[in-house]
Amino acid sequence: MDIRFISSLTPDDESRLAAAILAAARGLLEQCDLPYSIRIETADGRVCQHCNVPAEMLVRSSDIIAT
Repeated sequence: MDIRFISSLTPDDESRLAAAILAAARGLLEQCDLPYSIRIETADGRVCQHCNVPAEMLVRSSDIIAT
């Protein structure tokens, strides 16, 4: 899923709002046992991001088979 949001906020306001949007999205998505990645890039080039991978989905280096 790729969601784009275009705002008419000033760059400063957009940067402040990005952190709040990230926190709200994390709160919703952490209730599900899904891997996800959130990335918010503001007009002034600042990036807020968070990734979540459930522990059972992590790959241990001992599980990788070289071919």
